[in-house]
Amino acid sequence: MAVESKTAPATAPIADVRPNLSTHHGVTIVDDYSWLRANNWQEVMRDPAKLASDIRTYLEAENAYTEAALADVGPLREALFAEMKARLKQDDSSVPSPDGPFNYYSSYETGGQYPRLCRRPRGGDQGETILLNGNTEAQGKAYWQLGATTHSPDHTILAFGVDDKGSELSTIRFRDLASGADLADVIPDTRGGIVWAADSRTLFYVRIDENHRPQSVWRHVLGTPVDSDVLVYEEHDAGFFVAIGGMQSQKFISIIVHDHQTSEIHLIETANPTAPPMLIAAREPGHEYGLEHSVTQAGDRFLILTNREGAEDFKICEAPMSAPGLAHWREVVPHKTGRLILDTAVFKDFMARLEREDGLPRIVITSFATGEEHAIAFDEEAYSLGMDAGYEFETSLLRFTYSSMTTPAETYDYDMATRMRTLRKRQEIPSGHNPSDYVTRRVLAPAKDGELVPVSLLYRRDTPVDGSAPLFLYGYGAYGISIPASFATARLSLVDRGLIFAVAHIRGGKDKGYRWYRDGKMERKVNTFTDFIAAGEHLVAQGYTRRGAIVANGGSAGGMLMGAVANMAPDLFLGIIADVPFVDVLNTMLDASLPLTPPEYPEWGNPQENADAFAAIRSYSPYDNVERKTYPHIFAYGGLTDPRVTYWEPAKWIAKLRAKATGDHLILLKTNMAAGHGGASGRYESLKEVALDYAFALKVTGRTQLTVKT
Repeated sequence: MAVESKTAPATAPIADVRPNLSTHHGVTIVDDYSWLRANNWQEVMRDPAKLASDIRTYLEAENAYTEAALADVGPLREALFAEMKARLKQDDSSVPSPDGPFNYYSSYETGGQYPRLCRRPRGGDQGETILLNGNTEAQGKAYWQLGATTHSPDHTILAFGVDDKGSELSTIRFRDLASGADLADVIPDTRGGIVWAADSRTLFYVRIDENHRPQSVWRHVLGTPVDSDVLVYEEHDAGFFVAIGGMQSQKFISIIVHDHQTSEIHLIETANPTAPPMLIAAREPGHEYGLEHSVTQAGDRFLILTNREGAEDFKICEAPMSAPGLAHWREVVPHKTGRLILDTAVFKDFMARLEREDGLPRIVITSFATGEEHAIAFDEEAYSLGMDAGYEFETSLLRFTYSSMTTPAETYDYDMATRMRTLRKRQEIPSGHNPSDYVTRRVLAPAKDGELVPVSLLYRRDTPVDGSAPLFLYGYGAYGISIPASFATARLSLVDRGLIFAVAHIRGGKDKGYRWYRDGKMERKVNTFTDFIAAGEHLVAQGYTRRGAIVANGGSAGGMLMGAVANMAPDLFLGIIADVPFVDVLNTMLDASLPLTPPEYPEWGNPQENADAFAAIRSYSPYDNVERKTYPHIFAYGGLTDPRVTYWEPAKWIAKLRAKATGDHLILLKTNMAAGHGGASGRYESLKEVALDYAFALKVTGRTQLTVKT
């Protein structure tokens, strides 16, 4: 397919070749671009100005080259951004969530990039108080991201975390909600949740260590020096991270120790915050569990979501609070193969569980009084369903959100006792949206081994399904994360220009149960890549597109997917968009000093200690398998302060591709020098990055018209 001005200016940066040799399991690896990895990367995460000058010069040259190469679609980028922004309700707000005397919610002001946290007295619409205005807080900052936020049980203090580098290092502050003034307490270098004890003076948080890993839980008392905070729990195995959370009953604080396939939970009663943590069940390799507190006439108990004893797709057990160990776990919801229980929400009289079967989600409600169950489900071929337990325990209301690829999000309050649902909000598209103008489909693509890979499709009803349309194919396929068939306003800018949008629900996610995840990890990782290729080939065979007219997109571990399929089936794809791509897999997994490497061993294997894992990763690692051949058009995006997929992964990959690739296809890299894994902060700035991705896709497909069908 023709590409407008497809060759970039002749000043493409050529990275220096500085060979670095290392030998593992008798195999010598030559890495020509290892110098792009900053030796002081920990410092760079905290202060990007400390990046070495030669690395900065190279990244800035790549950015300039990309801007020049895409200069011809500058007006298109602006048009895409304008369209996407016009679909967002500028003064949008969430449905208020009740908690005691107040309703809490978030809102945006017209033109505002960042959310405001607000509350009103319960039972009326008057008396709004803005607890925190992100637009005010972010003034003068190149990056600002609101992290965990939580109000104290007595509703007098707001605790909130802020990341101002994009490196996922949050600083916790505290706001007096009566005066609006911040307290003197400031806690740096934190990650994740903030959980209050019942006294509204004590709280728990997770601290980041020198290798950027969350491995310790601390207790802070308001008004005391941070350097006197008490270490509550410390994890000494670098392969496990820690997190904290609360429970719906607000009776316990959870300390969750986990990697990608094993978990361990310790509890502290919120009424007794200085008590030592109580272990529920010691970690066992491959055992994942979570729990909630329940109150019954027979006494308090825990409800435990667990995959123990062959319950691969999880079951629910109960145990008395007085004796919560494994010996006392009793099954209450049995395991059913292929029905994956994703989450539970436990209230005083009801339990709600979110589960997925045959790739589609549903919510099941259980009455504790009668034991009776009933389900909430929908009839579309592909849709997304999520539940929100809110703040309160003694309630019969459960909030859930439904959408499909054609249907904007609808938020309902569901009365678990009466089974009545009340629509609280329908996502508003200010520029207009008629779902009947679009089609959503779900097809099954046969994989190489006979498995059927679900693919969700979105396209305009007037788009010809005769092989003439270009297709945008998204995939992820890792960590058991399933990609929902949900509504996303930005996609309309592609489908309104005649592209078909598709999501391949490939192995490595849990779209078809835990087995689907297991079959796309470790030594079976290649199934993720071949499933994605099979999805593309099936869509060609069914007339949705044609070979060489597919633009593929994935980010992070989905970026690894992009690099792998570019190596394995370059002629299937017209273009590849890899956002913060994990493409230097082998070198990263050989470097145990990096933040995520030890916890990732259960996902990819440990190539340092295991020769088979080394061979398996080396066989598909995108960077290590770049060859001299013709590749699709490729655009990679990175973030300088990204602690998950470090900036040098896409930089090294693009450097090697530019040295090896034949032909005149675009090979482009853009590094956000002021952001990390999530890209730009701010609801509008992030849209500009989506617009850039889509402008690249439309450029290579030749669909660069500024106006679209309506």
